Amino acid sequence: MKHALHQVEVWEESVIIPTYEVGEPDANPMFLEKRVYQGSSGKVYPLPVIDKIKDEKADKAYRAVWLENGYLRIMLLPELGGRVQRAYDKTNGYDFVYYNEVIKPALVGLTGPWISGGIEFNWPQHHRPSTYSPTDYLLLDNGDGSKTVQINDVDAMYGTKSIASFTLYPDKAYLEIKGQLYNRTPLPQTFLWWANPAVAVNDNTQSIFPPDVHAVMDHGKRAVSRFPIATGVYYKHDYGEGVDISRYKNIPVPTSYMAYHSDYNFVGGYDYGVEAGVLHIADHHVSPGKKQWTWGCGDFGRAWDRNLTDENGPYIELMTGVYTDNQPDFTWLKPFEEKAFTQYFMPYKQVGGVSNASTEAVLRLEKVGEAAELCVYATARYENARILLTRGTETLYTYEGVLSPNDICRASVPCGDTEESGLRISVYDGQRLMLDYQPRPRQVEKIPEPAQAAPEPAQIATNEELYLTAMHLEQYRHATYEPDAYYLEGLKRDPLDSRINNAYGMLLLRRGLFEQAEMCLRRAIRRLTFRNPNPYDSEPYYNLGLALLYQGRCDAAFDAFYKATWTAAQQEMAFYYLACIARRKGCAEDALQFVERSLTRNTRNVKARGLKGVILEALGRKDEAVAWYKENLLVDRFDYVSRVGLDVLTGSDGRETEALLRGEVNSYLCLARDLQEMDCHARALAALSRCGKDQPMLRYYAAYSYAYLGDRENAERELALAAKAPPLYCFPNSLEDIAVLTLAMELNPMDSKAPYYLANLFYDRKRCKEAQTLWEKSVQLNGNYPTAHRNLALAYFNKANQPERALASLTRAFMLDTADARVLLELDQLHKKLGLEPAKRLDFLGQYRQTAEKRDDIMVEIATLLNLLDRPEEAYRLIMGRTFHPWEGGEGKVTGQYTISLLRMAQKHIALEEYEAAEEYLKKALTFPKHLGEGKLEGTKDNNIYYYLGCVCAAMGRAKEADRYWKLATLGSSELAGAMYYNDQPADLILYQGLAFERLGDAAAAKTRYHRLLDYGEAHLFDEVKIEYFAVSLPDLQLFEDNLTDRNRLHCQYLIALGSHGMGDLERAREMYDLVLKKEPAHLGAHIHRALLA
Repeated sequence: MKHALHQVEVWEESVIIPTYEVGEPDANPMFLEKRVYQGSSGKVYPLPVIDKIKDEKADKAYRAVWLENGYLRIMLLPELGGRVQRAYDKTNGYDFVYYNEVIKPALVGLTGPWISGGIEFNWPQHHRPSTYSPTDYLLLDNGDGSKTVQINDVDAMYGTKSIASFTLYPDKAYLEIKGQLYNRTPLPQTFLWWANPAVAVNDNTQSIFPPDVHAVMDHGKRAVSRFPIATGVYYKHDYGEGVDISRYKNIPVPTSYMAYHSDYNFVGGYDYGVEAGVLHIADHHVSPGKKQWTWGCGDFGRAWDRNLTDENGPYIELMTGVYTDNQPDFTWLKPFEEKAFTQYFMPYKQVGGVSNASTEAVLRLEKVGEAAELCVYATARYENARILLTRGTETLYTYEGVLSPNDICRASVPCGDTEESGLRISVYDGQRLMLDYQPRPRQVEKIPEPAQAAPEPAQIATNEELYLTAMHLEQYRHATYEPDAYYLEGLKRDPLDSRINNAYGMLLLRRGLFEQAEMCLRRAIRRLTFRNPNPYDSEPYYNLGLALLYQGRCDAAFDAFYKATWTAAQQEMAFYYLACIARRKGCAEDALQFVERSLTRNTRNVKARGLKGVILEALGRKDEAVAWYKENLLVDRFDYVSRVGLDVLTGSDGRETEALLRGEVNSYLCLARDLQEMDCHARALAALSRCGKDQPMLRYYAAYSYAYLGDRENAERELALAAKAPPLYCFPNSLEDIAVLTLAMELNPMDSKAPYYLANLFYDRKRCKEAQTLWEKSVQLNGNYPTAHRNLALAYFNKANQPERALASLTRAFMLDTADARVLLELDQLHKKLGLEPAKRLDFLGQYRQTAEKRDDIMVEIATLLNLLDRPEEAYRLIMGRTFHPWEGGEGKVTGQYTISLLRMAQKHIALEEYEAAEEYLKKALTFPKHLGEGKLEGTKDNNIYYYLGCVCAAMGRAKEADRYWKLATLGSSELAGAMYYNDQPADLILYQGLAFERLGDAAAAKTRYHRLLDYGEAHLFDEVKIEYFAVSLPDLQLFEDNLTDRNRLHCQYLIALGSHGMGDLERAREMYDLVLKKEPAHLGAHIHRALLA
């Protein structure tokens, strides 16, 4: 589109982008209870997971939305999470956020595919669950000449809702983003919001943090570093010499850091080579988050750049957090609460390092030698701009004239020996001050302490701390600690503690345990009212009302909600539900009074606003209802209750509403739940019928409304259709689903799917015994649905300690669908856990090779088994014949087998005295081929490879080379760890350090390594182990639980074997290797090293 001067245009069009497609979502529900993702829970249910990335690209059409003014051109892609795909500065031809010209997903996102480039909006957690999914969107023409694109998304996991409004103004060189985050659920929810702009980087780029940022922190604040000059170990890399970590070129390893604190409103990045950069501007009181992430400039990072782009890497992420300053750092969003904020992204030029910035101007002031260097950039054209540089009352420099994105002021002003903190720069538009800055005096800044792990419940002194710790675990969606133990410890000490009973009651409510929640909440009320009947906070009454309402006890719920209205904090929610109950009773006038009182507390409560329109309709006040619905849509244009109501009252055909809903099942179900809650069952039925999809929950909800209306015939018809509807991706997840599916089981007891669906929900809500019973009922009614058998296997193994029943169920599941590669993977995992011999596992996988070929992880497992069975040539051919796509944080699997296959082949040639062939294989093992999708992590040592290279060179008479290789084999840490993470050093490398020292004649250093193996193994052999509190990334999609104490014991026995091996105590080494292999026949390290002692 041709741009008109001083105008803003907004339009949409089809664009062609080369794309690497992804596979179909996995059909199996994923109950990832122990997965750690970005420092918090990696659970994904009810979302399906995609873990297949295609290897070839093809042109693909996307519906792009554009905003353009005189300075900027912005492209958004609503189909891919509503991200900003491109942000282009027309004044200098600069993409001020990283522009990736291909869509090349990698397995980085919460549910799989994630793409680099542009600006991603991570909400309500990191990375956004819907980052690769379509969103609702609208184009708006505003009265002031600006244009807006609105993106709407409801989170399927927790039910919260976001609207992001992207606006360009005439002749302003910034993009405004207004966020509205709304909790449309009756319970408190948590969220974080990190806008994630990617920035292209090279040796000339720098992350621009405010001048008061002196310390940065890791995920969860578990580690801290000085900034910008790091002086210690951070992310296992030693910056002891003093290194500027604001520079991309200085960070060789994957690294996150987040500003500890800043009183400034900006963060950004700058490329000194092209003198251009990007800034984010937002009020630091609500947007304290300032973060940089990089894959690192080493081989590891370059491999991830290749995974994510063809030509446009590398990049970093300069994330900006609203209501959050760390990851994870979640904020509460109370029921029906809206949090709103504004943030800006903009290009800037020539300024370089920034001293201060706003949406109007960017400036730098620093003293260089005896001169004050200054530069000022403006985001719009200011004809009467003034810049003053002063020293106390003395004016050192004045500029009067034009400032604009094209007219930039730079000056060097002599100032003698003046301290930098004695200078001040002020930028004016006429007489109006736009921006100023005065450097702070230099001083020693205190570096904050890292966070501490939560103690065990019994170690916590007070009930208040137990309560706050449990609430923290809930708030931060903690992955490795559960809140229950802390709540229950508090209740053991004081069974009537009101805070804990109320909080634990809410937790039970979330799990759908309404009767148990009621008991807790009544105990809370008993304590709160033991002196008088009117507590300071009536939240337990509100929560009790919910517990009773979900039980169908409307009269008792009405009383509890009414009592909750006695304190202001609960009035908005309680009056809303009073209005809903009054609607059900046919008391429309009372309902209107109640909803009006709810809206008095919060006029932006979208659900209450929709309910008021419904009530006005019921009272026959149609004109008022139409006007009210129209007003509602100014608050939230994606309020589908108001849209549907307006369609009915105005006689619209509803096509505009249907277009916005996009046939999205979750959106129709949300609409139906809202309408049913408001006693609009006929309208809910009409809405459900328009989705146009034969999806089970749509049918079950229709049956629920028909049953409520007394239409048994149509209810039974819908239930019959629901039972036959395709079950693919039907993963119920709302509390309302419990009543709907329970009624379905009552009215149609022969339906095998309803108990299956409800069991999925219960298992996700930690109601595992009930889930097991329901899955068993499902397979009794119909034994031919594989996923029910597969899910039963999880319950039997993880919860019921019945491994043989688990094996029988999972085998049955796979035999019902031998094309399901996910179930094949899980069956092999179970075979491994149950100690099936590697040869039998390999034979079984070989019978279903076509299915196995669908998944990288199965093929890696086959390569592992081939290496275990001394068939490294076949393992190597397999690995070299396939392109692999690793999960972020799950690296090291295929590269490990690649290295082992080459090492094993080299060992065979050494045994045959074919040293040149052995040397060739060993040297290959030092680098990873690109098709493996991984690079070497800086600091990773190849002690075993270098040791054998030394041996080979020695055998060929090349003594100097041998010594050089053995010296390389001695390098690296000799400290032991639990070997839980991908970047933990493998323990056997310490053995090879010792063997290399022996070859170099340093027996003392060798024995030191062996003793460390022995000492650690013996000291920690009987430790009780669990995943650490600050675990950041355990991304494996493994469903069968590990006993970490048993795993640690096995690891320690292996260390003892290695240490004994090195010390020459071969009898003990054999004994310990054999013990390890007896417990875990697939322990590759024990197998390899035991073979050396044969």
